[in-house]
Amino acid sequence: MFKLNENYLKLPGSYLFSTIGKKVNAYSAAHPDKRIIRLGIGDVTQPLAPAIIEALHRAVDEMGHAETFHGYAPDLGYEFLRDTIAENDYRARGCDISPDEIFVSDGAKCDSSNIQEIFGLDNKIAVCDPVYPVYVDSNVMAGRTGTYDKNTETWSDVIYMPCTAANGFAPELPKETPDLIYLCFPNNPTGATVTKAQLQEWVDYANKVGAVIIYDAAYEAYISDADVPHSIYECQGAQTCAIELRSFSKNAGFTGVRLGFTVIPKELKCGDVMLHSLWARRHGTKYNGAPYIVQRAGEAVYSEAGKEQLKQQVAYYMKNASYIYNGLKEAGFTVSGGVNAPYIWLKTPGSMTSWEFFDMLLENVNVVGTPGSGFGPSGEGYFRLTAFGSYENTVEAVDRIRTLKL
Repeated sequence: MFKLNENYLKLPGSYLFSTIGKKVNAYSAAHPDKRIIRLGIGDVTQPLAPAIIEALHRAVDEMGHAETFHGYAPDLGYEFLRDTIAENDYRARGCDISPDEIFVSDGAKCDSSNIQEIFGLDNKIAVCDPVYPVYVDSNVMAGRTGTYDKNTETWSDVIYMPCTAANGFAPELPKETPDLIYLCFPNNPTGATVTKAQLQEWVDYANKVGAVIIYDAAYEAYISDADVPHSIYECQGAQTCAIELRSFSKNAGFTGVRLGFTVIPKELKCGDVMLHSLWARRHGTKYNGAPYIVQRAGEAVYSEAGKEQLKQQVAYYMKNASYIYNGLKEAGFTVSGGVNAPYIWLKTPGSMTSWEFFDMLLENVNVVGTPGSGFGPSGEGYFRLTAFGSYENTVEAVDRIRTLKL
């Protein structure tokens, strides 16, 4: 008789955004006349930039001719894309990252969940609280998190690093020593950032205790403050303790196209074993590579035209963020984020729970956001709104919320 991976049975409920989707669909079915504005899931709404569309068309045309047809992509990704990434995202910022330390994939979500496969099950993970759910859930599936406490909504073998208003929603170094540390800045869901000096403290700490930082930099394109680092490799010593995840979803609108990459420096070792070699083995065995046409589209992101067009697109979303932030603040809400990140983190009014606030917004003003408790226990009493909608919908959603009598 076959047996199940019983770790899956430990997962409480469904994935956060699946739960939200079911609630919204049920409400829509019961109220087909209501126009719902969705500021919940962090999905982009603006079309792909012209430079990217042009690159896609050229690549599609190439696939129609035998002499320019491309089959399986190289394990690490095409050299033209890895060279471009290394030059623009790293060398231009003084980071000594080589193209063969970059692994092209179909997105940071997959990489953030799969990266834990190269580590032993007895490693203890540390996560920010609140946190992007995939970091914890993927470790639950692997059997690394221990038992779940329904009352505290925590796992026994996970080190939680509270991110609260008191510490500016940035975690403090944990008292218990972790083996794997998940960090995401600019942060999802709180929109918080850390300075280079703050991030350097984490790098120094990881090198001191022998931990690995898994650094999610999916939102680096939204950074506007000069003292906020775009990459962890801007910090001295990061190449011996950090893995960086990047995505084309939020900076270039590739949520439906799918492209990302992971950086593992060859200096990052466990004893004499390079983590780079382990990920290369895993990557080559379990992944067939992002499509050629998509990698050509990724290359166009770094063209002069692509950079200018995407700069305008990021500005569009940040205009939305500013409207949400200022509108809710004027309405009396306590808000943060929305400056170096496309997320606004707001305190729910009174003693209302985050799911109670979700239901109230959906039912009273037909606006969808994300309950903070879905990101971890320290998210209770908070709510996330995304700036990735259209400007018109964003304005209408905020104006609807402002009509609430709280």
